[in-house]
Amino acid sequence: MPPSPSAPQGDPASEERSPDRQPPPAPQREAPPGSTPSGARDPDPSPQGSEYRIEDLAHRSGATVRTIRAYQDRGLLPKPERRGRANVYDDSHLARLRQIADLLERGYTLASIKELLEAWDEGRGLGGVLGLVTEVDGPWTDEESDRISRAELEELFGGEHDDTAVAEAVTLGVLVPLPDRDEYLVPSPQELAVAAELHRAGVPLTAITGHLRELRGHMEHIAARFLDFTNEHVFIRYLGAHPSDVDASEAADLVRRLRPLAQQTVDAELARAMQKLAARNLRDHLRTAAALPPSPEEVQPAEQVRLPAETVEAVRALVGEAQVAEFVAAAAEREVRARAMDRMAGVSAVREGTGDQGSPHQETERPGTGG
Repeated sequence: MPPSPSAPQGDPASEERSPDRQPPPAPQREAPPGSTPSGARDPDPSPQGSEYRIEDLAHRSGATVRTIRAYQDRGLLPKPERRGRANVYDDSHLARLRQIADLLERGYTLASIKELLEAWDEGRGLGGVLGLVTEVDGPWTDEESDRISRAELEELFGGEHDDTAVAEAVTLGVLVPLPDRDEYLVPSPQELAVAAELHRAGVPLTAITGHLRELRGHMEHIAARFLDFTNEHVFIRYLGAHPSDVDASEAADLVRRLRPLAQQTVDAELARAMQKLAARNLRDHLRTAAALPPSPEEVQPAEQVRLPAETVEAVRALVGEAQVAEFVAAAAEREVRARAMDRMAGVSAVREGTGDQGSPHQETERPGTGG
């Protein structure tokens, strides 16, 4: 569904990214005072357990000192308390850094994050918006990922060892390499199973990956059209400057209810289109096959017939050596057809002579025959 105005708008400029930012850590539960997020004791805890020097705050949050200072300059992070010549941070700064890291991980820009946090600070609520973010960013399928080793992968594809095909599958996200292991994460086992079945049917791996690229382009177009449609008719009322907590919660509920509709519609329309086009495709192939000359296997073997030598010589003189066999066959076929027509004409004449008048049977003479 469409993001709220505070949702990610892309990453058009490098200044929108966190300066000197490392990959953001996964959201973590708030660590108890005096301990690190992993549960180990902090080697240099503050006396109160909730006050940190900037270096300690960087260590606990996973951000760099330079990033923390940049957040302060942008107004994303409250200023620390000044005590003499030292700056002192507390747990609220740590929680804010983790909120920022979580939103960055979801694809939000720093400008969007600032709007969200300002709404939170002004008491307009952030819980509903974050709930909407979670709903939209969550999985859009009930399918569960799986893992597969390289040996199992090769066995699935008939023992074929193809590094190029594996690299292409990794690029497409069909396979995700697991660090330090000869294993891959498979986000969609169904998609991998389809590829294996197509390969067993004789489709080359390069053709399969090429088809997947093309299919993804079409599906992304369909998804974009569905989002435009729901934006226009459903979510327009939630696209205010700052959605309230109630509005965001309602939008999240709508996303939850409408989520399966896109896939259900695509499934139904794909089934309809396949039935229509597959039947048409089969008819076209059958029509083409019927128009082709018979194959050598379908042609009845020729049977040799002896003819008098003088007959063959007369035909040769009439049509030439090359056309003797063809002429004899044509003459024989014409005679067979003529006799068949004579029989049909004779039966017709007999039927006409036995009408309701009770007229006697009459013989029909063939033209040109004597009496």
